[in-house]
Amino acid sequence: MTEHEKKLLQDKHRLEEAQARDRVKERKARTRRLIQEGAILEKALPQVQRMTLEQLEDFLWEVFKSVR
Repeated sequence: MTEHEKKLLQDKHRLEEAQARDRVKERKARTRRLIQEGAILEKALPQVQRMTLEQLEDFLWEVFKSVR
């Protein structure tokens, strides 16, 4: 393997590592956003804490069906 080939392989691995870091960062940001949105929902509508996920989804579809 030539020096040039080694450099290209290193660059490829650095790029892959950077992309993996970006994916992790994006996933963590999405997780944080979803947690915050859920907390706001529970604060605004405390009764949702006693609902199953299916009940909550049905409730939200019913409430917002005229908005779509």
